[in-house]
Amino acid sequence: MRFPPQLLDEIRARLPVSQVVSRRVRLQRRGREYVGLSPFKEEKTPSFTVNDQKSFYHCFSTGEHGDIFKFLMTTEGVSFSEAVERLAEEAGVALPKASPTMVRQEEERDRLLELMAASEDFYRGQLARSVGREAAAYLDRRGLDREVRDVFSIGFAPGDRQALRAHLAAKGFTDAEMARAGMTVAGPDIREPYDRFRNRVMFPIADLRGRTIAFGGRALEPGQPAKYLNSPETPLFHKGSVLFNAHRARPASHDTGEVVVAEGYMDVIAFWRAGIRHAVAPLGTALTEDQLAQLWRMAQEPILCFDGDGAGRRAALRALELALERLQPSRSLRFAFMPDGLDPDDLLAQQGAEAVAATLRAARPLADVLWQSTFESGDWSTPERRAGLKALLLGKAQRIAHPEVRRNYERDLSDRLWAAFASTHAGRGERTFANRERAPARRGMAAGGADRAAGPHGPRQAGLPGYSEALTRSLLVASPEAAATARDAVLLLTLLNHPWLIDRDDETIAGLAIANALLAGLRDALLALHAEAEVLDTIDLRNHLDGLGQGPALALVDRSTLHETHGFARPETPDDVVLAGWADLIAAKRLDELGAAIAMAEREFNATGTEGALEHLMALKDEQAKFGM
Repeated sequence: MRFPPQLLDEIRARLPVSQVVSRRVRLQRRGREYVGLSPFKEEKTPSFTVNDQKSFYHCFSTGEHGDIFKFLMTTEGVSFSEAVERLAEEAGVALPKASPTMVRQEEERDRLLELMAASEDFYRGQLARSVGREAAAYLDRRGLDREVRDVFSIGFAPGDRQALRAHLAAKGFTDAEMARAGMTVAGPDIREPYDRFRNRVMFPIADLRGRTIAFGGRALEPGQPAKYLNSPETPLFHKGSVLFNAHRARPASHDTGEVVVAEGYMDVIAFWRAGIRHAVAPLGTALTEDQLAQLWRMAQEPILCFDGDGAGRRAALRALELALERLQPSRSLRFAFMPDGLDPDDLLAQQGAEAVAATLRAARPLADVLWQSTFESGDWSTPERRAGLKALLLGKAQRIAHPEVRRNYERDLSDRLWAAFASTHAGRGERTFANRERAPARRGMAAGGADRAAGPHGPRQAGLPGYSEALTRSLLVASPEAAATARDAVLLLTLLNHPWLIDRDDETIAGLAIANALLAGLRDALLALHAEAEVLDTIDLRNHLDGLGQGPALALVDRSTLHETHGFARPETPDDVVLAGWADLIAAKRLDELGAAIAMAEREFNATGTEGALEHLMALKDEQAKFGM
């Protein structure tokens, strides 16, 4: 459902940010704002600020920034629609009436949810009766006591083909509704509908609000075509978008900063029994893009836990390939492998909860698994084969869309390759392949001369539009990414010389993507000073910043030689000229973001060819066209 901007503004106006945030963060008033410890990472000194007048929060330690809707989405993992619905109810704001079609769809969903709840009650009741004796014995053997069965609402589907159908019909549900919910099998070539799940231990699958939307059934009879059977796709259930146990794991994940991804229902329950309450599982298929996005809303580095056998390692590599091009700063994966081919349930039974926890603590970074899996995939004993390994590794790194993460992977893989074959280079004075290609350019710039080197991406430009020749030759503009750093340096110089802009545009400034760590730290320090005091003049501002350890960042900014088009950044420039130049800088930043987003969207469209990917790409290009590009 789409919500008009005026509705969102009304909710923001009625609910102060501090009211929403204070449920999770202990806030103290300081001047015009509130401060507290970050809810996004452990810290001892408060770096988290809330401004009710401007309706936003900002975390200086992590860069998280947003309004009440984003706070709820980030800390609780809810969707935007759910965040709006919950906050609108709290604020007493009526949501707009849906169209007749939407009303019918909502009524159908409500009816199907009632049917699923009735099915869950039926299965739980069957487990407690004599007909469920075999299922109960199976659960006993697996160590699932009454408490665990109640937590996960485990039940039993009897072998009778008509048992559930008769129960639901007595509750007033029609055959069409049962089939629509996936609980019976029906069709023109089927004379009489029958129960989909028979003689199976039943595990309800819930949405993020804890409502049962599907089931997974574990066969009790040997030789069944499917040991585990899930509900089909229904109006309630889309398998690739749901994680088993996510609604229970979400609050625990927020408290621990971790989420564990297991292979199946019983693995999740084994983790639960071991005291690990933040485990989830995909539903019988490889991890999907939607599920990965949901995991990253729960934790920065989800731990994917697999059996230590060949199948487990293949599943890990599929997840790695999915994640590779979507990696971001502080957004990755870790991988844990069960020892000796055991699954978590076996490990818990044989070695206890501490062994399970130790396996998770030993989880390895994605970079380790990428290197090892590639290195172990072939024989690299000859120079030609090592060249092939180099090409293979660089090809994988090139799939990473984020430029800074990609560069770090290139360097990391270069170092690993060098270390692996160090003996073949001994005494030759060679460097790693990535650093060696960049070395001539560094030597030329260190000597103060023009950069004539042809780096890994071909000859560099002699000059860049909007920058002086001196700046073009400097380290700041050695690459397209460094050109963006130069622009950020000019942006921060403008703020230092015209600090009144911070009061005017602090929310925009806080949301800027600044890749250079020194400049990002300087931006955060500027905003922190602004939150604690009235606007300072340039001299006082620099003195304060220098006292906060921002001297190296200030020096970097001061080295940003100004082109004549950047006269607005100078301290003597009139305010109206400053504003015009400032607007151009912000527009340039947006163009940078659009360029990166378009490149990623093009890769996605080339890989998938889907209509949705094309629509996303065209929307980004339309927005770019508004800038005259």
